[in-house]
Amino acid sequence: MNDLSRRILPPGEDDGEPTRPRLRASGPFGVLDIGTTKIVCVIGRSESDGTMRVLGFGWQRGRGVRGGGITDIEEAERAIRAAVGQAEREADIRLRSVTVNLSCGQPESHLFNVQWPVGGRAVTDHDVRRVLLEGRARAVSEGRDIIHALPLAFSADDVQGVGDPRGLHCEVLSARLHVVDAQKTALLSLGACIARCELEVAEMVSSPMAAGMATLVEDERQLGATVIDMGGGTTGLAVFADGQLLHTSQIGIGGIHVTNDIARVLSTPIAHAERLKTLYGSAHASPDDDREMLPVPLVGEEEHQFAKVPRSMVVNIIKPRLEETFEMVKERLDSSGLGRAAGSRVVLAGGASQMSGVRDMAGRILGRQIRQGRPAAPRGMPDSASGPAFATAVGLLAWAGGAGRALPDIDLDAERQGGLFRRFVHFLRDRV
Repeated sequence: MNDLSRRILPPGEDDGEPTRPRLRASGPFGVLDIGTTKIVCVIGRSESDGTMRVLGFGWQRGRGVRGGGITDIEEAERAIRAAVGQAEREADIRLRSVTVNLSCGQPESHLFNVQWPVGGRAVTDHDVRRVLLEGRARAVSEGRDIIHALPLAFSADDVQGVGDPRGLHCEVLSARLHVVDAQKTALLSLGACIARCELEVAEMVSSPMAAGMATLVEDERQLGATVIDMGGGTTGLAVFADGQLLHTSQIGIGGIHVTNDIARVLSTPIAHAERLKTLYGSAHASPDDDREMLPVPLVGEEEHQFAKVPRSMVVNIIKPRLEETFEMVKERLDSSGLGRAAGSRVVLAGGASQMSGVRDMAGRILGRQIRQGRPAAPRGMPDSASGPAFATAVGLLAWAGGAGRALPDIDLDAERQGGLFRRFVHFLRDRV
């Protein structure tokens, strides 16, 4: 965690101290949203009134990234450096570390129930940390590294549903933990790329979790809602209930796959396929589609050589891919075992969710209430970056500022030995 968001105990202070202020980071701090189609860097700070202000913003077309993972480290480094440099110049600040989105390495969710003997005394910070360490130890899986270990609820003996158990007397402290992990190799590649940019990874945050923090209202987080973050290379989903993240998953399909489908079927350059999708794409047909003819340049032909295709042809290319995406989302939700806890409401985020007809298609396939999620842009955020495509970046900024954390005044990682990913990033930072 970012040290600014923690309460640091002086040597010798009792870690059962009852006064526990809920601190927020003041900043400035930087966040980095690394995606297939765009890379965004935002520098912000928390104001005295608790709101967020953006000091610098940088945006670059995604390069060297596919499906959220690094595929060309040099190209990705150039894009990240350009986005970070743009934000740093605007904010007149030199970043040393950034909070980064997690969309690589096939992230997965796991739930664990953990018990820790307390012996009738009052629960302290140390006990809470030991419960989390025990949960992490059980969650360790070969070839994967833990990103989040989120306490969903505690129990003090028979007293259940405890949000903060410190100060309560019990024989046994129990906790239900939500652990999110990802493939180590993908994380190492990401860490190496960021280290080459002379930056340290302060934290990694699940992309759909960040999108949910930016787009869900408080009642949705409490009553139950699912966020579907439709990005360029992946589609992530996050289930919230009781104010907590209960489940997250990722599908390797995004907006770029729709673009590629159009390019292949129509034999048109990818750049023009993206233009067709953006200007004329839709998830549902209309009576006028057969009559509206669209100019389509052909791959390898001279610039003035165009074919004419009806808009209905573009729509018929788009629909199957989007239907496949939502069918896979439905399958993931059904297999999560959350049932009614996931709620009956779905919030769409990400750039690919803005296409006409996507909301209606999602409602038909998922059988739930659907709304388009638009993040509440913090002060200073450019108007061009206030839409659903920037939900993850806004959520990362809120997290870096201290929002959304369980027990934010306690260093939940204080006794944890750094994982392979963190040690590798530190190694590169010291030597690159």
